[in-house]
Amino acid sequence: MKDQLIHIDLEVEGMTCANCALGITRFLEQKGLKEVYVNFATNEVRFATDTDTVQMKDVIQGIEGLGYTVIQSDIQKTSGRDKTERKLIFSALFTIPLLLAMFLPFPLLHNPYFQLAICLPVYILGFLHFGKSALSSLKTGVPNMDVLIFIGSAAAFVYSLTGTLLQLGHDYQFYETAATIITLVLLGNVIEHRSVQRTTTAIRELQQLQPEKARRIFFDLMGDGKTTEEVLVSELQKNDLVQVNDGDKIPLDGIIKEGTAEIDESMITGESIPVVKSLRDTVIGGTIVTGGQLTIEVTHTHSNGFLQNIIQLVKDAQMKKPSVQRLADKIAAWFVPAVVSIALLTFLLSWLAFDITLGHSILRAIAVLVIACPCAMGLATPTAVMVGLGRSVKKGILIKGAVTMEELARTEVLVFDKTGTLTDGKFQIRKTDVAPGYESVLPALVASLEQYSSHPLAQSLVAYFNGISEETVNITDVKETKGVGISGNWEGRKVMMGNKSIVADTDLQPADVYVTVDGAWVGSVWLSDTIKPEAADAISYFRRQGITTILLSGDTEEKCRSVAERLRITTTHSGKRPDEKLEIVRQLSAQQKVTMVGDGINDSPALAAASIGVSMSTASKAAIQSAQVVLLDGDLEKLKRAHQLSKMTLATIKQNLFWAFFYNVIAIPIAAAGLLNPMIAALSMAFSDVVVIGNSLRLRTRKIR
Repeated sequence: MKDQLIHIDLEVEGMTCANCALGITRFLEQKGLKEVYVNFATNEVRFATDTDTVQMKDVIQGIEGLGYTVIQSDIQKTSGRDKTERKLIFSALFTIPLLLAMFLPFPLLHNPYFQLAICLPVYILGFLHFGKSALSSLKTGVPNMDVLIFIGSAAAFVYSLTGTLLQLGHDYQFYETAATIITLVLLGNVIEHRSVQRTTTAIRELQQLQPEKARRIFFDLMGDGKTTEEVLVSELQKNDLVQVNDGDKIPLDGIIKEGTAEIDESMITGESIPVVKSLRDTVIGGTIVTGGQLTIEVTHTHSNGFLQNIIQLVKDAQMKKPSVQRLADKIAAWFVPAVVSIALLTFLLSWLAFDITLGHSILRAIAVLVIACPCAMGLATPTAVMVGLGRSVKKGILIKGAVTMEELARTEVLVFDKTGTLTDGKFQIRKTDVAPGYESVLPALVASLEQYSSHPLAQSLVAYFNGISEETVNITDVKETKGVGISGNWEGRKVMMGNKSIVADTDLQPADVYVTVDGAWVGSVWLSDTIKPEAADAISYFRRQGITTILLSGDTEEKCRSVAERLRITTTHSGKRPDEKLEIVRQLSAQQKVTMVGDGINDSPALAAASIGVSMSTASKAAIQSAQVVLLDGDLEKLKRAHQLSKMTLATIKQNLFWAFFYNVIAIPIAAAGLLNPMIAALSMAFSDVVVIGNSLRLRTRKIR
C-alpha cells in the first residue's frame, strides 16, 4: 500500500540536461520504484520504496553505473564542483594558444603537429568527461546533450588528425574547433551551475535559520539549582528545557515556561513587527529573540519541527511539474536523436547535393550538433519554480508546487469561509446564559472541554472562561465532530458544546454556542467577531481580476449577510454543514477553476475538493494538510500576493519554454546553412541556458503590487 512506502532523497551529480534526468527516471522505474522524480537542475533524485524489497546499495550502484555520482557527504559535493572548474581551467590553458593562431602569424602556432600536441590533452579530457556521460545516457535509452558534444568534438578532432597524419594541408586543420567546443561547453556548465545555485537560495536560507547549538537546562538532584550546558540542537529531546537569551535563535519549537520576550518571526511569517510572547505561548524554532530571556520546553525535535516541515514542503513543491513542462519533457526525449539526424542530413546534402568541400560539410554538421540545446527546455520550469517558491516563502506563503501555481493563476471562482478567514477569529464574549445550578461549574466545563478543540472559536472561549473559572473539572474521552461540536465525559456524564443541533429545546433564544449535559441545555454563549482590516482590499483585488467571490459558512444567515455586504461579496451560502460545503464546492468545481480559502477542521473536506485549497498556518493540521497553499500568518494580503506571484511564475515558465524552442528552431537551420562557425555555435549553446536562468532570476526582483 502507498502508506507503507518510504520516500528516499538522494543527491546525484553529473546530470547535464533533462535527458539525463529522464534516463535516471527510466532506470529507477525499471527497478520497480514508485513516485520517481529527478531534477537535474538541483541534482535531486526522489523515489518511494518498500525497504523490504529494494536494497539502497543496489540503487546507488545502479545510478553510479550509469556514470553519475551519488553524493553522500558535503566534502564529496564540493570536490565534484571544484573538479569541473579545474577541468575548465585546464582546457582553457591549452585552447587559448589554438585560438591565437587565428590572429597571430607565428609559424609555430600554425604547425599541425604543435596544434595536435596542445589539442590532444583537451580532447582526452573532453573524451573522458563527455564520453562517459554520453555512453551512460545511451545505456538508459535516452541520449543526452553530451552525445551531441561528444560527436561534434570527436568529428572535428578525428578529421584534423587524419589531415595531419596524411599531410593533407591547412584545410584539414580544425583542432581549435574541437578544443573550443569542449572548453566553451565546460564554461557553460560552470556558469549554469552557479546561476542555478542562485535560484535555490530559499531552501538554503531556511536551513540556515536552524541554529547548531542550544543551552540545555539541568537541575540538581534536589531540584533547587539549575545549570546550563551547550549541546547540539540535534541532541535535544521532547520536554527538554532550554534557555534562550536576547539575540539568540530559538533552537526548536516549544512552549514558554518562564519569561517574556519580543520575537522576530519575519523569516517564517514575513511579518516584520516583533511579536511579544510570554508564559504558555508557543514559539517556532529558527525565530529570534530580540528582547528578553526565555525558558522553553521543547515540543518538537529537530526532525519534525515547524521549520523542517516548511523545508520539506518547499522541496516537495519543487518536484511537481505543471502540464506545460510535461510537454517539454516529451519533446526532450527525442530531441537528441532528431538533432543527430539533422546533422547527418546536413553533412550529406552539403557534400553530395551542394558540392561543398568535405571539410566545410563536416563543419556544418558539427555546428548543428553543438548549437542544439535541450538543456534550456529542462531548465525552463525548475528554475522559475525555485525562484517563485523561494520568494513566496520569504513572503510568508507556502505554495505546494508548480501545478498549484498553475491552478491558482487560472482561478475563476474564489470561495471564502467566514470565521478566522475573513474575520480575525479573535472572538469577544458578548454575553452568556446559564441554567440554574451551573453558574459556578459552567466556566470550568467550557474551558476544560474547548482546550482540546481545533475550531477557531476554541482559543477565545478557553481564554475567557479560564479567567472567570473558580472550579477545576476533569474531562475525558473527548471527541470532536465536524459541523456539530465537541463532547467529553465529566464524572460519568456527557458534556457537549456546539451549534443548535445539539439541543432539543427549540424555544431557546438563538445563540452562537450551546452547552448541554446528558442532552439537557445548561448554557449559551453569544460571540462577536471583527472583519480583518485587509479583507476588503483583497476581495476588491480579486473582483478586479474578474474572479467571482463567494462566502460559504456554517454561521447564521444574519452574520454572513453582514460580512458579505461590507466586503461586497455577491453570493452567500450560510448555515452550511461540512458535507453541504463539500457538495457546493464540488458543484462549482465541475464547471470552473475553484479556489477555496478556509480555516478550521470544518473546512478540510471542501479544501480537498476545490481545485486549490488555501489555509492559514493558524488553522487545524487537517486544514493545512488538505490545502495546497498555506498563508503562514493568516493575512489575506498574502493571498493576493500568492495569486500575483503564481501568474508571474507561470508567465516566466512560458517565456523560458518559448525561448528554448525558439532558440533551437532558429539556431539549427542557421548552423545547417553554414552561417555559423562551430566555435560560435558552441558559445551560443553555452549561453542559451544562461538566458533561461537569468529570466527566472528576474522573479526575485519583480514588483508585487
